[in-house]
Amino acid sequence: MKANSAGAVGDNVANRAGARRIVSFYAAAALLSLVGLADAIYLTVQHLTGQSVRCTIVVGCSEVLSSEYATIRGYPLALLGAGAYFTVFSLATLGAFGYKTVKVPLAVVVGLMFLTTLWLLYLQAFVIGHFCQFCLLSAAVTLGLTTLIVISRRT
Repeated sequence: MKANSAGAVGDNVANRAGARRIVSFYAAAALLSLVGLADAIYLTVQHLTGQSVRCTIVVGCSEVLSSEYATIRGYPLALLGAGAYFTVFSLATLGAFGYKTVKVPLAVVVGLMFLTTLWLLYLQAFVIGHFCQFCLLSAAVTLGLTTLIVISRRT
């Protein structure tokens, strides 16, 4: 009887450690998505108010953000990014609270964001010929989210 009791305790400890790891993953994804959300909201507000964005690290924000690729049917692309980051934040928060059904939608959204990021980096590098530090921050956040998703799927 004691062997079963010790085995049950060991399983319980492993389950709690696994649950903590899952919560940590979702918490990291939620916090990282908030960085992207803040970046995207800033760019959206700047675009909608007609203000120019100052680059302090790289040169080229004006060229990138005033290009034809910065809008979709008149709406700033950053608005779409804000929606994507908010979706990731919402799904990650639900996941942290134990909703297991968010794993696939979260992976799909982040996957689409990653593909979009690759396209936008290509446009900046080879079509526009300039980089925007705020766009690069968004790319870094999306890469971080993608890395979290890939790592979580392997564990």
